[in-house]
Amino acid sequence: MRRVIRAAEVIFIIILFFLLLIWTLRVVLPRQVDDVSPGIYCEKEIMEKSRYFSVIPLYKNKSIADNISWCNEILDLNKTLIMHGVYHSYNELLGNMTLDEIEFGKEEFRKCFGYYPEIFEPPQLALSKENAKLLESSGLRIRAEGFNLFHKVYHCSDSGKYSNSFVDRL
Repeated sequence: MRRVIRAAEVIFIIILFFLLLIWTLRVVLPRQVDDVSPGIYCEKEIMEKSRYFSVIPLYKNKSIADNISWCNEILDLNKTLIMHGVYHSYNELLGNMTLDEIEFGKEEFRKCFGYYPEIFEPPQLALSKENAKLLESSGLRIRAEGFNLFHKVYHCSDSGKYSNSFVDRL
């Protein structure tokens, strides 16, 4: 019986250690804001404390490149910019995405910011194996699920799975 209790204590300590480690990493590692687009309101405070911006190239089929003043404002913030889907439609990368659509999104990103994206984050972190291959063949590195565990990720318009105030507390 003592061995069982001792084993349970060790397991509890290990779990507690890992939870504390994850919490510490979330406090010290850079933050990210998702759903950055001229068509979505984003709190200035959230944008200022985030290092990474996940930008939607064609939100509601409207190109970010159509709003050059917005593009310049985002560039002036000196953040790392990530391509966040092409259209940001629900589960867009679980369906049949084409290389032409991906390249079109990359081109609109380039027209806005002056360079092509290097990193891609799928909306809702949903991505089929076929689309992952397409993205990689187009030269994009994929950022997926694990990043959100160790970094605080906010959402413009506070529309994520968890509210921005909840993310801030974790």
